[in-house]
Amino acid sequence: MSIATRKQREKEEMRSLILDAARTLFLEKGYFETSIRNIAEKIEYSPGTIYLYFKEKDDIFYALHQEGFRKLIAMMEPLQFVADPFERLTAMGRIYMEFAKNNKDFYDLMFIMQAPMNMEQDDCWVEGDHALEHLKQVLRDCQAAGRFQGKDIDDLSFFIWSTMHGMAALYCRERCQAYDDKDPLTLIDNSFKIFTEMLAKF
Repeated sequence: MSIATRKQREKEEMRSLILDAARTLFLEKGYFETSIRNIAEKIEYSPGTIYLYFKEKDDIFYALHQEGFRKLIAMMEPLQFVADPFERLTAMGRIYMEFAKNNKDFYDLMFIMQAPMNMEQDDCWVEGDHALEHLKQVLRDCQAAGRFQGKDIDDLSFFIWSTMHGMAALYCRERCQAYDDKDPLTLIDNSFKIFTEMLAKF
C-alpha cells in the first residue's frame, strides 16, 4: 500500500469516527447542546483535529444529513426496474418505512431533529431535493398511466410524504406504544396497507 493510499484511508477513517461520534451526541443532547468540543472529547482528540475535517458544527450535521439521504436513495435505486408506476410508488413507501425502522438515528437527524438548517445552501440539499423529485416523477408516471387524474403533483407528493413521515416519526420516537395491545411493527404494516389501499382509489 502506498503512503498516499494509506493516508487517504486514515483520513476517511477519522472522518467516519467524527461523524459516528457526532451522530450519537446529536441524538443524545440535541443539535444545540452538541459542540465541536464535546465531539472531540467523545473521540478523545483535540477540537483542532475536528477542524481539520469540518469548518463548523453545521458542516458535520449537513454531512450526516447527506449520508442518510444517500443511504435512502441507494435503497430506492433498484425500483427503477419496476414497470408499473403505482407498484413502484408502493414499493418506495415500503422501503421508506424500512429505512426508518432500521436507521432510526439517521431518520431522526434527517426529518425530526430541530436545527437551524439553511435550505438555501445550494450544496447541502442536493440529496434531499433528488429524493423529493424522484417521488414527484413517479407520481407523474402514475398520472400518465391514468392514476391521480386532476391532482396537483406538489400537493399529492406532500400528502404522501407527510403521511409516511407521520408513521415513521411515531415509530422512531416510540410513540406507537400508545397502542399497548399492538406490536409496533404490525401496527405500521397494517396502517401502510390501509394507506396504499386508499391511494389506489384516488
